[in-house]
Amino acid sequence: MKHLGRHVLAEIYGCEFDILNDIEKVEEIMVNAALEAGAEVRECVFHKFSPQGVSGVVVISESHLAIHTWPELGYAAVDVFTCGEKVDPWDACNYLTSHFCARHMTARETKRGILPTADEQVAVNL
Repeated sequence: MKHLGRHVLAEIYGCEFDILNDIEKVEEIMVNAALEAGAEVRECVFHKFSPQGVSGVVVISESHLAIHTWPELGYAAVDVFTCGEKVDPWDACNYLTSHFCARHMTARETKRGILPTADEQVAVNL
């Protein structure tokens, strides 16, 4: 079966507090991660929480990157969803891990928009 996109959910640990708590740095790193993966950036929205933490999304032509940080725990929850074949979500996740100065990252990929082939479609429609 063909799929429309790849969705990577990443758990990034051991990150630098000062990076994860700086809205401008987080946004810059997220945008650069999208570009590193080969995506076309369309729009960004980020919010700084009090006393700490940042959430944000980078909308790309190929879908999105989203983040929520817990600087006090050195942790960032990230999802990278890309459609098409030209953008690799793993490139973005690896870029984020490196630029957050993380010690560890775990992630899993899910195929999204699983579509039946033409033969399978005919069988379903009968």
